[in-house]
Amino acid sequence: MRNDARSLLHAVVPTAAVGAIAAAVSGVVAGGKGALGAVVGAVIVILFMGSGMAILQWIAKSFPQLFQMMGLALYTVQLLVLFVFVAVFKDTTLFNPRSFAITLVVTTLAWIAAQARAHMKAKILYVDPDAAAGESPKTRGPRREG
Repeated sequence: MRNDARSLLHAVVPTAAVGAIAAAVSGVVAGGKGALGAVVGAVIVILFMGSGMAILQWIAKSFPQLFQMMGLALYTVQLLVLFVFVAVFKDTTLFNPRSFAITLVVTTLAWIAAQARAHMKAKILYVDPDAAAGESPKTRGPRREG
């Protein structure tokens, strides 16, 4: 569980930093509504991508054989839903929709880059160090005789 929280933290912190920079820039360029749009966009990305990462970690533990397929499906759905958010809020007067859309794209890219970097830096074992030399892996199916 600590490793899951750590990997989530490695993606959230850079994304939040990019969101804060986007909010500052949007505030200067488009005023208060621009900053609000950028903050809303960054929060949506962090919530969507964070929940998706939590779901993928659960799938990896519960159904490892479905991990890759579900990961691709989840990211596709997340990106489509983010496009829906852009379409729904394109005419809003609550905040600047352009700042919102640009921040959605930039923070999504920041999330993906941070997640890829965290994965590259992670020390993931590809060999079971506890397995005895003559034992077969526990993940194999039953052995057939004859």
